[in-house]
Amino acid sequence: MGDLNADIETMEHRFMRGWVNGEKKALKATTSRHFMLLAGSKPPMILDRTSWLDAAANRWICSSYRFGDIYVRSLAGGIAVFAAPLEIKGRMDGADWSGTVFVTDVWRRSMTRRGWKMVQRVITRPDEDPALPKAIRALQLWK
Repeated sequence: MGDLNADIETMEHRFMRGWVNGEKKALKATTSRHFMLLAGSKPPMILDRTSWLDAAANRWICSSYRFGDIYVRSLAGGIAVFAAPLEIKGRMDGADWSGTVFVTDVWRRSMTRRGWKMVQRVITRPDEDPALPKAIRALQLWK
């Protein structure tokens, strides 16, 4: 499990550094042909891989990032899930898009090249209600 965490975290940083540096080639190398980005907006919006690669290089610019507490989980069939708060400084079409978001990424291990590719990224804004964590904790059966 430790190796998986390190592998996925390395790939996450490779993906994010590609975005910061505007390196379309690096972003393409870390994403699956079937990649989709889902923005947890109202209404939710999606970007396919081609749209994402173009936006990340030209219109949705990330100048710096920092992950918070990282969660990685292995699922059956060479699938891994990465989730973390992400502090980002950036701009979208010239407008400030800085702040904290929460990302959930799905990674799939390639059977032919044995490398990891990001299949999906979900970006949401964290719920600021301080009562929410306590309410969720009260639902947990394993206390």
